[in-house]
Amino acid sequence: MKYINRKIESKLTESSKSFKAVLLTGARQVGKSTVLKNRFPDYKYVSLDDPFLEDQAKSNGGMFLTLNRPPVTIDEVQRAPELFRHIKIACDESDRRGLFLLSGSQQFKLMQDASDSLSGRVCIVELSGLSLREIMGDPFNERFVPTPEYIMERSKTAKPPQNIWEIIHRGSYPELQDEQVGWSDFYASYVKTYLERDVRELSAVHDLDIFRRFMISAAARTGEVLNYSNIANEVGKDVTTIKNWISILETSGIIYLLEPYTASVLNRAIKTPKLYFRDTGLASYLTRWLTPEALAYGAMSGHMFETFVISEILKSFSNAGIDYRYCVSYYRGKDKKKQVRNGEQIFTESEIDFIIEENGILYPVEIKQSSKVSADETSAFTVLDKIPDKKRGTGAVVCMCPQPGALRDNILQIPVWYI
Repeated sequence: MKYINRKIESKLTESSKSFKAVLLTGARQVGKSTVLKNRFPDYKYVSLDDPFLEDQAKSNGGMFLTLNRPPVTIDEVQRAPELFRHIKIACDESDRRGLFLLSGSQQFKLMQDASDSLSGRVCIVELSGLSLREIMGDPFNERFVPTPEYIMERSKTAKPPQNIWEIIHRGSYPELQDEQVGWSDFYASYVKTYLERDVRELSAVHDLDIFRRFMISAAARTGEVLNYSNIANEVGKDVTTIKNWISILETSGIIYLLEPYTASVLNRAIKTPKLYFRDTGLASYLTRWLTPEALAYGAMSGHMFETFVISEILKSFSNAGIDYRYCVSYYRGKDKKKQVRNGEQIFTESEIDFIIEENGILYPVEIKQSSKVSADETSAFTVLDKIPDKKRGTGAVVCMCPQPGALRDNILQIPVWYI
C-alpha cells in the first residue's frame, strides 16, 4: 500500500530540532511506527514489542542505551517506563537535539511518565488516525476555526469526497485505506488485540467478555453526555468499575471526553463531559452498523456524524501542532429554549455542540447531518454573551451542505469537508 503523507510530519521534524527527545503518542494502529520510520530513516529503530528488548530495557536500561545509541527510535516505550530515567541521563550528558524518538499507545500514562521524567527535554506530539484531509490528499494544514478568513483559505484546496458516509464507516486507521483489507476482519482483530494487550496491561480486568460488552455499550453512546450509571446498569458492573474502564478507553486513545464549558455565570450548565469515540469505524463495528448505507440511515447517524466532525476538528489542531485540550468544550444548559418544528412549538435544552476558545474569543459550532440548516438552530449561541471578559466570535453550523455560506451576519454554514 502506498504511504500516505501525514500532516504531523513537519511538527515532528521541527520538534526534533528543538528538543532532545520527541514522544509520539496515539492509539494502537494509527501509524506511529510507520511515520517515524518514513520521516527519520537514518535513526536506528528498536521496538519493545520484542520480549528480549523489553526485558533488557526494564532490567538494565543503561546497557540497553549503550547497545542502542542515539539517534534512536524506541517504539512501544510504555512497556519499559524504567527506561525514562536512563533517557534523562543521556539527554543531560549531550548538547545534541533529536537524540531520541519515542512512541507508544498508552498516551495519557505515557505523557505523565515522560513529563515527570523528561521535563524540559521532551516534546509530546499526538498522532490520530488519518484525517479527511490526509485521505483526500489535501495539502491544507491549518487548524479549523469558523471564520470567513479560514473559509477563504480552505476553499483553495477543499474538495468534496464522493461519499462521506463510506469514509465515516470505513474509519481512519491507515491499514483500512487498502481496499483489500476486510473491514470486519480488521476491527475484529483490532478489538481482540486491544483487549488481550492494552486492557490487561492497564488494569486487572479478568473477564474480557464483560469488558467487550462495556465497549459496545460505550460505543452506543458516542456523542452523548456521559452517564456512568446507565452503562453500569447495562453491563452489570458498579459505577466505580465503569469509571475505571472509561479511563482505560481514554488512556489508550479509544475515546475522547469533551469537557463542558464551566464559566461561573453559566450556573445552569451541565458539568458532565460528553463521550466521543476517536474512530467512527470502530464505533460502527462495535454497534453492528455493517454498511455505510445502514449507518447513514440508521438510528445512530446523527451521533456518528457528530463524532466524526468532532474527531476531524481535533485532528486539525493536533496535526498543526496545537494542544487542543484546553481550548475546546461544549455547553448544555438546564434552561429550556423554545423552538418551532413542523409548525409546533417545543422546548429543548440549550446546547452548543462545540466551542473553540482562542485569544479570549469563543467560536460556537453546531453540528447537523442535514444538508439544509437555518440560523434558528444556533439560538443557544447567545448564552456565550453572558460571559464577562470573553467575546463571542463567528459561529457556524457544520453540516452536509454543498457549499459554505452565511446564515446570518455572524453565523456561517460550513460543509463537513471544509474542516
